[in-house]
Amino acid sequence: MTPRSAPISILLVDDQALLRVGFRMVLEAEDDFTVVGEASDGAQAIALAARLNPDVVLMDVRMSGVDGIEATRQIMAAQPETRIIILTTFDLDEYAFGGLRAGASGFLLKNAEPGELIAAIRTVVSGEASVSPRVTRRLLDLFGTKLPQPETGGASNAMALAALTDRETEVFLAIAEGLSNTELAERFFLSESTVKTHVGRILHKLGLRDRVQAVILAYEVGLVGS
Repeated sequence: MTPRSAPISILLVDDQALLRVGFRMVLEAEDDFTVVGEASDGAQAIALAARLNPDVVLMDVRMSGVDGIEATRQIMAAQPETRIIILTTFDLDEYAFGGLRAGASGFLLKNAEPGELIAAIRTVVSGEASVSPRVTRRLLDLFGTKLPQPETGGASNAMALAALTDRETEVFLAIAEGLSNTELAERFFLSESTVKTHVGRILHKLGLRDRVQAVILAYEVGLVGS
């Protein structure tokens, strides 16, 4: 990965000012992080994200007015290059899953250690998800049927899936089970580098940012059940 020439810009979104102060202190202790703004609700977050174009948004979900899930959905629609990490109180939480389905690249407990917070931000900036496909499957199992299905995209998603080769389809379904690259390599008797190539091609063909979005897509088109 090419070294960044500019600091990672971060927008903090939480309705508790004290939490924002705590996050800012941790983040600004890193030489390559800069907090460019703070919002106390989803509407402010959408407006600030449009103006500041941050690399990463740390997004609370339980806020009055526009909640974090809707804010995530709107920010991702307008600024798909921005990465969003959902802040949640419980790791297996329907709000966390709702945030992932709205386009977030991961979620983080609010009481996470500073090192976890820093690592999660670096992970999503690198283009990976900060939550594993297996955890996403657990969230699907618990909450998939409780949240409304997307209103559009079913036909186009099915057409995109039809563009996959037979091997890519097999790998895609295995990703949807929550398998890691190592587990994929073992199942298909491939090297991990070959697996990474397959995964990259699958994500590109389907227009997905990361493996978590692949798990969710498989669920939404009915290839896996909760």
